[in-house]
Amino acid sequence: MLTLNDCQRQGGWSDAIMKKRLSSANLDSRDGALATQLCFGVLQNRLLLDFYLSRFSNLPLKRMESRVVEALRLGAYQLVFLDRIPHSAAVNSAVELTRKHCKNPRAAGMVNGILRSLERALDQLPTIPQSDLVSYLSTLYSHPEWLVQEFLSTIGMEETAGLLAANNSRPAITAMVNTTKTTAQGLTDALEEEGVSVSPHPWLKDCLILEKTGDLEGRRAFQEGLFYIQDPASRLAVQALDPQPGMRVLDVCAAPGGKSFGTAIRMESRGEVISCDLHPHKRKLIQSGAARLGLEIITPMTADGKAFRPEWEGAFDRVLVDAPCSGLGVIRKKPDIRFKDPEPLKELPGVQREILSNAARYVKPGGVLVYSTCTILRRENEEVVMDFLAARKDYKAEAFTLPGPVGEIQAGMGTLWPHRHGTDGFFICKLRREG
Repeated sequence: MLTLNDCQRQGGWSDAIMKKRLSSANLDSRDGALATQLCFGVLQNRLLLDFYLSRFSNLPLKRMESRVVEALRLGAYQLVFLDRIPHSAAVNSAVELTRKHCKNPRAAGMVNGILRSLERALDQLPTIPQSDLVSYLSTLYSHPEWLVQEFLSTIGMEETAGLLAANNSRPAITAMVNTTKTTAQGLTDALEEEGVSVSPHPWLKDCLILEKTGDLEGRRAFQEGLFYIQDPASRLAVQALDPQPGMRVLDVCAAPGGKSFGTAIRMESRGEVISCDLHPHKRKLIQSGAARLGLEIITPMTADGKAFRPEWEGAFDRVLVDAPCSGLGVIRKKPDIRFKDPEPLKELPGVQREILSNAARYVKPGGVLVYSTCTILRRENEEVVMDFLAARKDYKAEAFTLPGPVGEIQAGMGTLWPHRHGTDGFFICKLRREG
């Protein structure tokens, strides 16, 4: 409950807050996994839970203390979605949380009454009105209406429902093999010896799907730098970049460093990768990751992607711009991203254009510039690229091919979708500077 309240009141991201809370609580792996499931489950289904709760409460939720609302949501999520927790335990836990952490002494009784009423109606839950498609999908899949409308206008009704459902699913944990130190089979053997369940990714080479991980960072294979965790979509951006051994590569917005790591590994740790981020603490994060993986060709730097550095002009064979974005492609991992205020997001394309325009000056004639984001909004993706191409006639979008269900990207720019590809929502564009 406190984690959910922090997400609401402090504006922090659920994954980071949850990690901090779990660390301080000293829970075992089983209890930690349940706590994570409860937190993410409530966030993934917030609007639907509120719809149900409002039907059994005389007091509007918006007039309740925030911690009371979170206790109600926790109890309702367990009642509606989980079958291994007894209903009485779910209700009693919510009541105790309310009694312990909420100011109003009568709130516990109200929580008990609302959840008991919901429990009695589980076999015939209130029906969501279907007269308005946007409102219906918004409530059913707990995405704000503005975002549902964005998806409907881009991919239509049937696919939107699939995307919204995928956003509420649990993504696989995928590990990228550090082939400068081991092989996929070698890493599989090492992890299985430590009790991790391992299977190969169905279509991405040197990528393993992990289950029963426990404390993954405590595993010997992790500490020895045999792998790093990354979504396949991010790895595909590196494949589009196609860095080769001996090249000089610039990663403009690199933190936490996964694409820089993938680039250095693809280069067989021969050449140079300059890995930049605006914030000094993130530079240290990249540095520690590169050191753990033994990737000495990576040089972390603190740099503003919008600020021109004359010494870099025309100096790189490959430049990667994984631009700051709305992050709406990673809702599976950060479910609260969907509830961002859409107004500040409208400023992002301007920032993205600035960074892309500046980074383009660093590419050698004949070199490659890749622009990517972890969002699926056209105004942050295709529209940014098209404006760039209109201004820079020396750049052309270049077709490229990616493995598995993605295949050939003929127009030089393509979007990965959670419901189509099983990856994060991700945009990749490959641009070639004419020689």
